[in-house]
Amino acid sequence: MCGITGWISFDRDLGTETAALDAMTGTMACRGPDDSGTWAQGPAALGHRRLAVIDLPGGRQPMTVDTPHGTVALVYSGEAYNFTELRRELSGRGHRFTTDSDTEVVLHGYLEWGDRIAERLNGMYAFAVWDSRSDRLVMVRDRMGIKPFYYSVTPDGVLFGSEPKAILANPLARARVTLDGLRELFTMVKTPGHAVWDGMAEVEPGTVVTVDRSGPHRRVYWELETRPHTDDRDTTIGTVRSLLDDIVRRQLIADVPRCTLLSGGLDSSAMTALAARQLGEHGEKVRSFAVDFVGQADSFVADELRGTPDTPFVHDVARSSATEHQDIVLDSQALADPEVRAKVIRARDLPAGFGDMDASLYLLFKAIREQSTVALSGESADEVFGGYLQFFDEEARRGGTFPWLVQFSRHFGQDSEVLRPELVQALDLPGYVADGYRTAVGGIARLDTESDFEYRMRRMSHLHLSRFVRVLLDRKDRASMAVGLEVRVPFCDHRLVEYVYNTPWALKSFDGREKSLLREATADVLPKSVYDRVKSPYPSTQDPKYAAALQDQAKELLTRPGHAVFDLVGRDRLHRLAHREALVNGQAERRGLERTLDLAQWLDMYQPEIRLT
Repeated sequence: MCGITGWISFDRDLGTETAALDAMTGTMACRGPDDSGTWAQGPAALGHRRLAVIDLPGGRQPMTVDTPHGTVALVYSGEAYNFTELRRELSGRGHRFTTDSDTEVVLHGYLEWGDRIAERLNGMYAFAVWDSRSDRLVMVRDRMGIKPFYYSVTPDGVLFGSEPKAILANPLARARVTLDGLRELFTMVKTPGHAVWDGMAEVEPGTVVTVDRSGPHRRVYWELETRPHTDDRDTTIGTVRSLLDDIVRRQLIADVPRCTLLSGGLDSSAMTALAARQLGEHGEKVRSFAVDFVGQADSFVADELRGTPDTPFVHDVARSSATEHQDIVLDSQALADPEVRAKVIRARDLPAGFGDMDASLYLLFKAIREQSTVALSGESADEVFGGYLQFFDEEARRGGTFPWLVQFSRHFGQDSEVLRPELVQALDLPGYVADGYRTAVGGIARLDTESDFEYRMRRMSHLHLSRFVRVLLDRKDRASMAVGLEVRVPFCDHRLVEYVYNTPWALKSFDGREKSLLREATADVLPKSVYDRVKSPYPSTQDPKYAAALQDQAKELLTRPGHAVFDLVGRDRLHRLAHREALVNGQAERRGLERTLDLAQWLDMYQPEIRLT
């Protein structure tokens, strides 16, 4: 796992631009703490920061191959879980390898198949190939968008990087956000290709972007397709289990210490239990880690979102699967620390506004990184198998909007409530969401035999897999790579996603509960308590000291009336939140404070040009 960056300028020789390339590469140091490398030749300059996971001595980058017609150079971030099979096939075609790394396999795969190598990969990846034989850059991103990838077209080429900060480090880039960027920032609809920063775009998941002298060209090599599902229940359950066994086995491969993220929910428990069984066959134990908060196990109060605390279920799984387990227990002082918030914002390049859930994720990963380099996560199972509350909410099913927004506004209010009224009017966020929803559902194919209800549920599934999951994947990647931890997501294997997506909702919820297929496919390795547990979201602190700390920070911000945040946020609204006596934890008021403090810190750190007209 690594950070990549680069600059293509068809009108100049970039061999003299070492300072700019070094600055771009340096921004990726957290993603790759083990090594750094740059390469420049003619119009191309590539930078790489490495987190060594496979073939520690042999996977240095940028990696190049000299051919009779020119040099081909690669910078690569991610893991190809089928690289051993591809290596064997390429060896049979005459390719010779000097390392054991998957990076070299991807490079030789490009030499053999061109950008069609994308269709052959199983994994999470973002990579760029400079092909001097044809003077073109080829950028490829994995099918589900697990690894981030951004680019910005310049007058004579392109800038690219794993994160926006790499692009913004180049003197050609401008840190600017327009009304359209603010719309994306405050709606959580994850428009494909949108990067919030003006002039910047994402390489979309499942897409190849080729840049030559005529500009960028886009090719989609994978997307969710509607297909008939003919397997019965038992066959479907068996297929899911077979896929999971293969996926976990592939994703446990590493030359560094591994672990699992364990929440005590169905997803992470099933993944941990399967990993424990497979490693147990070789006499190994799984390391598992969970996040908890000081005093929460004893004083937990159930609410509409979270009916049970995680810790008892975490410990049941740890005992059942005989893991080497550790709870990472955090206090409110750490969660509310402005320095932690700054690190989260720096990791994301944006004020995401998830508050203590972002802070706890970052602190969890930081603690894990002291003992492991690779972690397996249960992320994305809710999107794949249908685990969220909105899948069972009639208003969300029929709402004519992104279904998670129905639940979100019900529990947390509208993010726009913190903004100045005139800005809210200029943004027209409801119109932006409505337009985005129409576009998102417009291309979802329907089977001739599909009932109206089944098609509604297909659309919900598609929206979660093509939009919502990308919010969470980006969050997890940025928080983990900010501390040099590689997080793998077995439930994002495209084979599993394709199979379960086309499974009818009647099968996905055959027992009237969420994630029926996953529960039955892994029932033999789960403790009964977890098998019976109702879905609970990622935990959030209930300590009133956290909310009080936010209020204190908001009061301090109010003493600076000239701060740029008040061009966006209503000062009177913030004053009411900061001085409210009974601030309710976990609801709209607390999120309003978190959102505002994030915005203020982001403006201080990045000093972006905000264009409100």
